[in-house]
Formats: sequence, C-alpha cells, structure tokens
Amino acid sequence: MNFLDVLLAGATLGGLYGLVAMGLTLQYGVARIMNLSYGEFLIAPAFLAYVLVTGLGWSPLAVLLLALPLGFAVQWGVYQLLLTPLVRRTGAGPQLEVDSILATFGLLFVVQGVMLVIFGGNYHSYDYLSVPVNILGSTVAANRLLVLVAALVLGVGLYLLMTRTRMGTVVRAVAVAPRFAPLVGIQVRQTAALAFGLGGALVACSGVLVSMFLPFSAAMGTLFAMKALIVVIMGGVGNLMGCLVAGLLLGFAETLVASFVDPGLTLAVNYALFLVVLLVRPTGLFGRAAR
Repeated sequence: MNFLDVLLAGATLGGLYGLVAMGLTLQYGVARIMNLSYGEFLIAPAFLAYVLVTGLGWSPLAVLLLALPLGFAVQWGVYQLLLTPLVRRTGAGPQLEVDSILATFGLLFVVQGVMLVIFGGNYHSYDYLSVPVNILGSTVAANRLLVLVAALVLGVGLYLLMTRTRMGTVVRAVAVAPRFAPLVGIQVRQTAALAFGLGGALVACSGVLVSMFLPFSAAMGTLFAMKALIVVIMGGVGNLMGCLVAGLLLGFAETLVASFVDPGLTLAVNYALFLVVLLVRPTGLFGRAAR
C-alpha cells in the first residue's frame, strides 16, 4: 500500500469518525447527557439501509436523505419522552449525568436486543459502487470516495450551521452558559432537544454511510460509540472542528497501523493516541480549561 492509498483510506475512515463524533459532542455538549445508546442508533439506520436496498431496491443515497429527518425525529423523541423527565427531576444538575447514563445504558440493550432478534448476530452488507477508481496511480473503491465526500459535506454543513446562523448561536450559547441563556430569552430545554435531534440526524446518516462500505452487525454499536467518545474527548467536548481533526487523526493512525504493522492493533493505537492527547492536552486538542 503506497502513501496515497493510506491517505485516502485514512481520510475516509477519519472523516466518518469525525462525523459520528460531531453528533455525540452536540448531544453531550449542549444537553449535558452522555448518550450510551448512541452507537445503537448508528447501527439501526445501517440495517434500515440494508433492508431498503436489498429488499426494495432503493438507492443508498435515497436512504441517506431519509435518514436525516428520521434520525432527528427519533432522537428528539428519545429526549422528550425518556430524558426530559430526568431533566425536570434533577433540575439539570450534576445528578442528571448519572441518571441519563443509566437510562441510555438501558436503552442501549433494548435497541440492540431488538436488532439481534430481527437480524441475528451475523454480519450484513450489500454491494454498492464497489468499482475501483484510479486516482494518481492509486486504486480506491468508489463507495469509499462517496463516503468521504458525504462525510465532509455533512460535517462542514453542520459547522457552518453552528457558526453562521442564529440557531447555531443559540445552541452554542446554551452549550457555554446554560444558566444564563434564559436571561436573553433562550429556552434551554427546547434548545437541548434540538441539539439532541441534530446529533441523531448525524448519527443516522453515519450509519447509512457505514453500510455502504463496511460489514456490520447488531453488536457493533458499542464499538462506534467508544470511538466517538474518544474523538469527542480528544477534540475537546463541544468543539465541532476538534471532532473533525481528532477523527482524521484517529483514522490515519488506524490505517497506518493496519497497513504497516498489524490490523489487530488498531484498537490499541486508538487508546494509545487517546492517552497521549490527554497527557499533553487534558482538555482536548481544541478544548479550553474551565475558569
């Protein structure tokens, strides 16, 4: 594998990691809820794509467009029905994090159990744009290029939404100062639900993208959730650009180790890189120390 092969493979994997982590950092950074079921809501859209593509002949791109509003609606509903009562009971205080971890941990097993019953524990995949494309002498599958482009478009689109629009300003205000946001007329609970839904839209799209080029199973959600959490902490909690940079860093590290050392060490290099960043920058690459 030459350098360009590594570059393209690392960018594809890293862009996907960054996109997945952006949704999680929105949910945790704004709603103050660590959603442990996050990975299951990535695998569920992957299975939805599998069913629609193999059973009904849909294009994965059509499923990707469907995943945006559907993922938003599902996660918005989860926040309103399951998590809002916890927010009211705890007053959005420190106890909320503990209660929400327990609640989403239970939801993880519910969603995973349903997928195991329906699809079993085997790996699933379908063929889509697996034709080789030659780029400067390097061969890469067309579906991987599509995933890279889609991840970058969605990631940059979210970044612009959060930094260039009034809605993004409101979301960032709640993330930075939730106690003072109501003083300027911002409804914190509704904004948190919006951020939770946006995170759901991103993770649903990520699931469809995963299904285009990787085999997946009902038990893989926890692995993606762990990697997303690593990227969020490495980039700095609540920092979207940090998620993209940390995701790319993780993707390149995995690709280099898998190509030139041993594929079995990819998980080890994840945690090694994570520990190095924490030692050098405890608040993350783009995080800021609390005052």
